[in-house]
Amino acid sequence: MSIQTTTREQPAIKAVEAAPADIARRYRRLYLTVPAKFTLALLLAVAWTALSVWLSQRWLNDLAALTNWAFALLAIGFIAYVPGFMNAFLLGTLLFDRRLPRVRPTTYPSVSILVAAYNEAAAIRDTLTSLAIQTYPGSYEVLVLNDGSTDATVALARQAIRDLNFPANAEVRVLDYPVNAGKAAVLNRGLKEAKHDLIITIDGDSWVRHDGLAQIVERLLTDPANTQAVAGAVMVRNSRQNFLTRAQEWDYFHGIAAVKRMQSMYHGTLVAQGAFSLYRREALEEVGGWPECVGEDIVVSWALLEKGHRIGYAEDALAFTNVPTKFRQFALQRKRWSRGLIEAFKAHGSLLFKPRLTTIFIWWNLCFLPLDLVYTFIFIPGLVLALFGIFWIAGPLTLAVLPLAALWNMFIFRIQRRMFRREGLKVRRNFGGFLFYALGYSLVMQPVCVWGYGAELLGMRKKWDTK
Repeated sequence: MSIQTTTREQPAIKAVEAAPADIARRYRRLYLTVPAKFTLALLLAVAWTALSVWLSQRWLNDLAALTNWAFALLAIGFIAYVPGFMNAFLLGTLLFDRRLPRVRPTTYPSVSILVAAYNEAAAIRDTLTSLAIQTYPGSYEVLVLNDGSTDATVALARQAIRDLNFPANAEVRVLDYPVNAGKAAVLNRGLKEAKHDLIITIDGDSWVRHDGLAQIVERLLTDPANTQAVAGAVMVRNSRQNFLTRAQEWDYFHGIAAVKRMQSMYHGTLVAQGAFSLYRREALEEVGGWPECVGEDIVVSWALLEKGHRIGYAEDALAFTNVPTKFRQFALQRKRWSRGLIEAFKAHGSLLFKPRLTTIFIWWNLCFLPLDLVYTFIFIPGLVLALFGIFWIAGPLTLAVLPLAALWNMFIFRIQRRMFRREGLKVRRNFGGFLFYALGYSLVMQPVCVWGYGAELLGMRKKWDTK
């Protein structure tokens, strides 16, 4: 995935305008209401699940005879029925996804960019370079928040600020906090120092595309009035480094992007990720800022949802981040994400009973715990048994989940490729990475998720590991 720069545009000043009526009219003919889309996707998912239950009767009876009915229902339910429902609902949503194009206002509001940095000497200059070439027409400030780094992060950041040709509408500062306090704490310190009402968070190893700031702000201004945060589209920057990064490229390009598209269509993206997201200051202050936990981005997102706010998704506001290159780093990252999910349920479990469309995704996330447990302790051993011709757990009917997975992967690839083309980017070939992502990625990721759930439920020590 190439990264390009363009000639800088001149700042524009004046009032923000609403979406033009002609754009709305153009899409009205193709547009279904959100409840209608939800209902159609839900009907598709229920129909597929009912078909799966009917087809699996023999498998269910045989496994119950070998074990018991409780075990058989648990195993097959979370191996076939629940994943099938999720895949069908996701596919239905992608089929009905029609979102209004971003509106370009006559005036762009001022924004404050918080760059949390802990030992980012290898990447901080690149991150600042990407912020120096932004075509954002409004004024923006960049606050590099050094959280007690033990390397040369501060010196390199200050040198980069001196060397780079930041535009006249940008102000850049380094705030050096000598004692490591954790990501949530340093972001809250930055929030207090920020001058503007729109807050953008960017990780210290991310490259924001030249129009990323403009497009994430445009999405906020285009979306419904109760939108208080917008998640940007995070892609993999170092995908060609090894086989693990190649697989993660597809996880970000397909899996994460598809889920965020689905959630945002029903007015509730569940995570405005710290790597690249936008928030309204007032909403952040209303929920007390980022909480002290390892999954601060998911917990603050759920806090916003609990207040009744909406979180959007800017599918074409692109930031490219460095993903883990070693298995240990990858495991620590996914362990942290899983801990963050449990933290979110602990803090905002009442969302399970909130009457809104996005409640389905809170229950969806609740299913991840038994899904990952069954996958790790039942399905993976079942795969081993299948290699020896014993098909009690993993058999021919298990393959029924694959057609839906293939279909939604095909649809999201077409959607993402079109978006890349509009942005002047090209999807590079990565068949080996996709093959591992499609067939073997879960064998690695879901046991790691179980590790993260266990670490949080057992109250193990928390720290800012790797991203």
